Amino acid sequence: MAHGTQHMAARMSAAASHAPGTNTVYRTGFDDYALSTDSMVSLTDTTSARKRIKYSRTEITTITDSLDSNTTTAGPGLKALLGRLHLLRTPKWRKDVGRTESKRKRCARTRKRGKRGGVLARLKANAGRPPIPSLFLANVRSLDNKMDMLRLRLGASSEMRNSAVICLTETWLKDNMPDPAFQLDGRLLFRADRNQQSGKTRGGGLCIYIHNGWCTNCTVVNSHCSEAIEHMTVKCRPHYLPREFTAVFIMAVYIPPGANANANEALTELHNNISSLQHRHPEAFYVIAGDFNHVNLTDTLPKFHQHINFPTRGNNILDCVYTNKKDAYRAVPHPHLGFSDHIAIMLAPVYRPLLRRQAPTQRTITVWPSEAASALQDCFQHTDWQIFREAASHEGEVDLEDYASGVLGYISKCTEDVTSTRTVTDYPNQKPWLNAEVRALLKHRNAAFQSGDKVALRAARRELLAGVRRAKAAYAQRIQGHFTSNDPRSMWKGIKCITDYNTRDAQCPEDPSLPDALNLFYSRFEDSNTAPPSTKLTIPPGEEPFSVTPAEVRRTLQRINPHKAAGPDNIPGRVLKDCAHQLTEVLTDIFNTSLMQAVVPTCLKTATIIPIPKSSTVTGLNDYRPVALTPIVMKCFEKLVMTRITESIDITKDLHQYAYRSNRSTEDAISSVVHTTLTHLENKNAYVRLLFVDFTSAFNTIIPQTLTQKLHTLGLNPTLCNWVLDFLTDRPQSVKIRNVSSSPITLSTGSPQGCVLSPLLFTLLTHDCTASHPSCLIVKFADDTAVVGRISNNDESDYRQEVEHLESWCRDNNLCINGKKTKEMIMDFRKDRCPPSPIHIGGDAVEVVSSFRYLGVHISSDLTWSTNTSCLVKKAHQRLYFLRRLKRAGMGIPVMTSFYRCVVESVMTSCITVWHGSCSAAERKALQRVTKAAQRTVGCSLPSTTDIYTTRCRKRASRILKDPTHPSHPLFSLLPSGRRLRSIKSRTTRLRNSFFPEAVRLLNSG
Repeated sequence: MAHGTQHMAARMSAAASHAPGTNTVYRTGFDDYALSTDSMVSLTDTTSARKRIKYSRTEITTITDSLDSNTTTAGPGLKALLGRLHLLRTPKWRKDVGRTESKRKRCARTRKRGKRGGVLARLKANAGRPPIPSLFLANVRSLDNKMDMLRLRLGASSEMRNSAVICLTETWLKDNMPDPAFQLDGRLLFRADRNQQSGKTRGGGLCIYIHNGWCTNCTVVNSHCSEAIEHMTVKCRPHYLPREFTAVFIMAVYIPPGANANANEALTELHNNISSLQHRHPEAFYVIAGDFNHVNLTDTLPKFHQHINFPTRGNNILDCVYTNKKDAYRAVPHPHLGFSDHIAIMLAPVYRPLLRRQAPTQRTITVWPSEAASALQDCFQHTDWQIFREAASHEGEVDLEDYASGVLGYISKCTEDVTSTRTVTDYPNQKPWLNAEVRALLKHRNAAFQSGDKVALRAARRELLAGVRRAKAAYAQRIQGHFTSNDPRSMWKGIKCITDYNTRDAQCPEDPSLPDALNLFYSRFEDSNTAPPSTKLTIPPGEEPFSVTPAEVRRTLQRINPHKAAGPDNIPGRVLKDCAHQLTEVLTDIFNTSLMQAVVPTCLKTATIIPIPKSSTVTGLNDYRPVALTPIVMKCFEKLVMTRITESIDITKDLHQYAYRSNRSTEDAISSVVHTTLTHLENKNAYVRLLFVDFTSAFNTIIPQTLTQKLHTLGLNPTLCNWVLDFLTDRPQSVKIRNVSSSPITLSTGSPQGCVLSPLLFTLLTHDCTASHPSCLIVKFADDTAVVGRISNNDESDYRQEVEHLESWCRDNNLCINGKKTKEMIMDFRKDRCPPSPIHIGGDAVEVVSSFRYLGVHISSDLTWSTNTSCLVKKAHQRLYFLRRLKRAGMGIPVMTSFYRCVVESVMTSCITVWHGSCSAAERKALQRVTKAAQRTVGCSLPSTTDIYTTRCRKRASRILKDPTHPSHPLFSLLPSGRRLRSIKSRTTRLRNSFFPEAVRLLNSG
């Protein structure tokens, strides 16, 4: 008690000396105590409001003399009162109030001691060098009346004082108001007052203040004033700017409230201005800030992102800030500036420079000397391959495992002897044109700066700029040289370096236990395989096994892509391709021995799984996509076996399987679904239910015994069936992340993703998954399955039985339907429609959606294509950025045209024959806007989407007409004259504008 009383007396004495002669209230924790002018302490007991006890300072300081160290001698009232004041403490109180968790070790701390975290703390610590400018936005409604308030805010708030840019709208300034009246200390002023072109004499006006500590190199690029919009753009070259940006453009915008009727005019003006700036400065950072008054910029400039997510006036978001970088800012609301009806907003930079987001990576590359290929050819030419076969033979039987592993090990050892490896460091912000000359000039410039010689520094800077221009021109000339020399791979590699088009995949964490965990996860379907042990089919007497010829093996080796990654055997494709003639004999012997014995060597069916994160945020093991690396020799062998399988089985029997077939594509699958739906909706009292089925790891659940039985039923040779069975059973598999590999696991379920045979085997497994009712249709593209239920007179019995039949078929074939990703869509245009009852799969109701992305195309329940078109336009706008970077790098028109057609046009015209005919005029205009922007960048005319649609409709219809096995071939029937096709009758515009009726009209028109 003595310690607590002394502590209380000290606090009371300090408080009294702090405020003499005043009544000051101090909040402790629960109650207040007041110090009066006569230094009396007034304490009020909350349990007795009428009773008031007064203690003098002397009495309180002497309480410790009358009390023992044992606090039990104090009265209960005093103890309760001191407890409420947090003044009753025991000698051990410091141990009780400390932190409960254990103290972190210094190596485990995430930031330095005494350093706060968070966006605002980082901005305050580095106020003069933010990666992007901090911004203060406000609608002031007369800046003349708010200058005192603005200066007061700047003096009182460090956040505002350190803000790089202050953007103000509705300044209401006029020409007769001089600039010095509105200057702020340490800032540059840029203003754009309303003029007569707006049709009004009052209101409006824009103002931008730039902090001198952030940037002094600022110029007004353009300004515009009309009835629909006012805007002003300022270009800034700040003292510090990340290497990925060349400049910062700040655009202040004000759209009057009555301009909503002219919203299209305002958006067109903004789009033209931004496109023109991006054409000249594709690598700049753009900020569009101001009062937009219900006008949305997202559809016009889909590449730009809005950062304010709270109301700025009433319940509406009228003030917006758009930038060309996602998650660039965090908006913080601030009080109104004076009596303005808009709140102010402070935008703190969240963007982190590329060099801080991505650490430099190191990779090991193989160095191939110029004489490596000839040395390997000479080595393999003089190798006696018969020795390996004799060493693996026992009593006349060849041990294929020893034979194949010995040959592959020898090839790998010879390759290692003629090559070497070295480590290369890649920096994320390194420019591809940066060469040794530029690096030397940089060092010379830095040395001149350190010396303090201004003349030498001026000359060094001049030489550096000239060297950079030469390096860029040389790099551009080298890329164009690849285009003229028919080397597309080198050309595209250079283009990707210039544009940064090659997206960097997310990296797996460095966890040594992750490979084993992923390997167990990928092999989880092994436990569900309850099939009996593998039993090979009986070979009929006299039946000869398949074989391959040396010519076939040589042609397959010569067609190897040398840039593909090597498998677990570490034999690169370059060796197999360069030494195809020398290795044909021994590999042909291994392949034929494998086919004759119906055995696949373990070294050829071993797989290494490389997990790739599906997104930047990984929440579980299912977020890693397995990519299997198998020996390239085995891939060649699989191609030869696949040819034998397709020669023995008529794979066109499954009419509605559109994957891995000639003259079949995703367009055919989508057109089949859409045309079946549209045709049925022409009938009265009819509607359609679409079920989009998603399978869980479809390739990994294949039961080899079930597959081989189906192959034998389809007429495949029993020896080849046994070979496929051995190929899929007892497969060693391991997971590798960087240099850490998991323990191998042997699998006898599924087919490895990445193998040549896997897609064909899966389609043959699902050949009997067909509709059992004529009112239903099952359309398949590999494992993407859609069930079309044509329902008339509200009778859904056939459709529901079809779904039950599909679920039963999946159970029999060990395929698992993912209920969470399986969706249903209902197309019903009847006036009197009842709420549909849900479909259940696995006991759970299937979610009904209004739009679904099927094979890359967004299908909506109202059969319009606005969602699909907006997604394509947004993606195309994003890729125009790469085209502008090519223009800035000095690429020629042929290179930019090729890039546009492969990267931008391919996105806009994806499956265009399915949806373009039914698009609205506004959607076609949005597509054409992208083409026009590309034309301005490339400098030549480009085909419109309408012309591309017409051309592709003709070509696709002609191919279907020439293919009698195509499921849509019956729709193109000739009239008795034999000159024209029979028109497809249509009652609605939906069907009339779809692909097949339009294709018939185009073919009939010549």
